[in-house]
Amino acid sequence: MLGWRMTRGAVLLSMVLAASALGQRVRMPRPDAAPTTGPVAAEPDHSAHAATTPADESKLSVTQHEMTLDGKPFKYRATAGALTMKDESGKAKANIFFVAYDTEKSDPTTRPAANPRPITFLFNGGPGAAAIWLHLGAAGPKRVQMDDGSIPVGPPYKLEDNQSTWLRGTDLVFVDPVSTGYSRPAPGEDPKQFHGVQEDIESVSEFIRVYITRYRRWGSPIYLAGESYGTTRASALAGFLANRYGIAVNGITLVSSVLDFKTLETSPSNDLPYEMYLPSYAAVAWYHKKLSAEYQADLQKTVDAARKFTTDEYAPALLQGASVTPEQRTHLIKQLAAFTGLSEDLIDRDNLRINPGQFEKQLLGDGHKIIGRYDGRMTGWDPEAARGGAGYDPSFTDYLSAYTACFNQYVRDDLKYESDLPYEALTGKVQPWPEDNLYVIDDLQNALLQNPHMRVQFLSGYYDLATPFFSADYTINRMVLSPEVRANITHLYFPSGHMIYHNRESSKKMQEAVDKFVQ
Repeated sequence: MLGWRMTRGAVLLSMVLAASALGQRVRMPRPDAAPTTGPVAAEPDHSAHAATTPADESKLSVTQHEMTLDGKPFKYRATAGALTMKDESGKAKANIFFVAYDTEKSDPTTRPAANPRPITFLFNGGPGAAAIWLHLGAAGPKRVQMDDGSIPVGPPYKLEDNQSTWLRGTDLVFVDPVSTGYSRPAPGEDPKQFHGVQEDIESVSEFIRVYITRYRRWGSPIYLAGESYGTTRASALAGFLANRYGIAVNGITLVSSVLDFKTLETSPSNDLPYEMYLPSYAAVAWYHKKLSAEYQADLQKTVDAARKFTTDEYAPALLQGASVTPEQRTHLIKQLAAFTGLSEDLIDRDNLRINPGQFEKQLLGDGHKIIGRYDGRMTGWDPEAARGGAGYDPSFTDYLSAYTACFNQYVRDDLKYESDLPYEALTGKVQPWPEDNLYVIDDLQNALLQNPHMRVQFLSGYYDLATPFFSADYTINRMVLSPEVRANITHLYFPSGHMIYHNRESSKKMQEAVDKFVQ
């Protein structure tokens, strides 16, 4: 999930890397030589000193587990701990916390060399989000227990076996960038050297290099999976890994993507977000039964009609500005009202431009009832909404406590990892993130051109008002690729919000898509 709200339009802020920077030498020196065998698990250090200092490699914990999948026993191994990033003199720079899952088939001493098991590195967004959301929501062997309405059960919150775990088809490594989760700079190191687009790309790519070296995974198919700002990170990482370390990525899964922040950030000089959001408004209004009978009859037809209206009429009209005729304006107002469920007066007053915050507060026609930003299907009551500002997001507040509580219990009880550090599920400590107008479409395009074997799948939710699905369409269409390489890109849509996986049916379809993708 999740992006940090730096501006109203850009909730999840992505990591970006200019295409010209892909070939740069990284500023953070690489760690010293890795051992020839994988890390050995150590007994957790329960001393008071160890519990309050940053995670380090001496605290790696390896545990064995079993669950039932499709009525059959499924055994897997979990590793929780940190890898220490060092410069070439051996000085520690940062300790990056991770949780990894693999199976007996992953063991490099026993698996067939001709058929290595894939490995996927996963991270969330923010900037400032740990990988907890994909870990305990979508891909890991455990997930936060939800009711039928995709709302966490509790408190006290509980985990359950995840029947849609991605571990069926790929090993998993959940990575917490520096200052998130339990990851921290080494003592005496300035955290700012890891906070920023380029800085983050360098440190995460360094972690991946060290991990596949330590665990002898250079011969495995390597995949990346990011959500929200994590999609920006993944898009920039693919080319950087290849250019800096010679690590060719087999594929990338982009969940609720944002690769061009201008598609989200409204401003007097940028009308693009109004166009990107309109099909999502139509989907959310359809869900709340705010449309006419014509558009209420079929979600897919309504979404397609909203797309066509946007490209054929709405976007050209915004480009024309004041030269739009009164007759055109009247027509546009009526069509916008038909697709959004908002009043014609409101659309006229706002000069044909509906920002997401306005839509969230006005759709239900109640001065206090609001809809969610991460999931427009969810509703809440807010006393501040009538005065111009929603004080909270009803599609987020329940989840932060549930995920954080479940992880803190799980990491100790099941993974046998101990730390008294706060687990930073979503933190502002990485701010300010010194980049504006992030754009990594060219990075992804160049990575595809340089590695025509790489595949990319976009996964989008129709009811996501944080990263609209039409923005992903726009991203795909912006890339200049040969027909052969373009065939490596797929875009799947789900009747879900930003966290597609909260719905069990969508979570299962995600897992099936990932299994097919990595096979």
